[in-house]
Amino acid sequence: MIQDILPHKLNNHYFPDRKPSESSLVIVMRDNEVLVKGDLFPRAGELEERNDGGLRERLVYLFEFEKENEYFLLDVTGEDGFAVPKEYEFVEIRTFRKSGKAKKSRVFLAYTALQLANWYRNNRFCGRCGAKTHLDDRERAIRCSCGNVIYPRINPAVIVGVTNGDKLLVTKYRTGFANYALVAGFTEIGETFEETVAREVMEETGLKVTNIRYYKSQPWGIVDDILVGYYCDVAGDDKITMDAAELKVAEWRSREDIELQPDDYSLTNEMMKMFKEGKA
Repeated sequence: MIQDILPHKLNNHYFPDRKPSESSLVIVMRDNEVLVKGDLFPRAGELEERNDGGLRERLVYLFEFEKENEYFLLDVTGEDGFAVPKEYEFVEIRTFRKSGKAKKSRVFLAYTALQLANWYRNNRFCGRCGAKTHLDDRERAIRCSCGNVIYPRINPAVIVGVTNGDKLLVTKYRTGFANYALVAGFTEIGETFEETVAREVMEETGLKVTNIRYYKSQPWGIVDDILVGYYCDVAGDDKITMDAAELKVAEWRSREDIELQPDDYSLTNEMMKMFKEGKA
């Protein structure tokens, strides 16, 4: 999965007193695009060579990758005057992931940076009183003078592998992602993960399930998610009644007929692979 980057390690503890140096690595975001040279991120000094002074003061501490590398964020969304260093280019983050040229660890760093960039840019003003907010100087939080404190947003969602003997329920979305996937959906307010599993399976396929069991979780920063994987068994009638507004395919597939996704980044693909290999 995307976060499986051993022996590398991401330390996302927030150090508010960390200040960038000329050699600090910077993840530059522009909307959903990331600035890279191949799969390398620029250093602060490279950015300053092409841009006016004061750029370093705009950098926000992100995380530490390995102990020697500190990363900072620069969000240039909407800035026409930002000068791109030589040999660097902005690449849409999904393209960066699918290129096959980027190390998994760097894709994970970019996804995590995007999640934080979206949080910062979406909370420049207070949702309670409308005033301009400021970054907290003690923790990763955004504060307003009215007392409102805003923490990074994480959306819980489930990925569901529904089993029927030696068959697995696979789906394809009506729009967007083209490969085979599993039933998935967001947790509603006042709902447990297990209740989300049962509801999403019923809504998308008309099936009842039993023996709901946790498998694994995954951060998915591109849409601010924490994905929680479950397997469960079909209960009673296994006839599928597909929600055609959301899906274009929902069918039972035997282990040998399961088609995996083109890379190993997603929890969905790992769960399909585990069942296909008889390990689920």
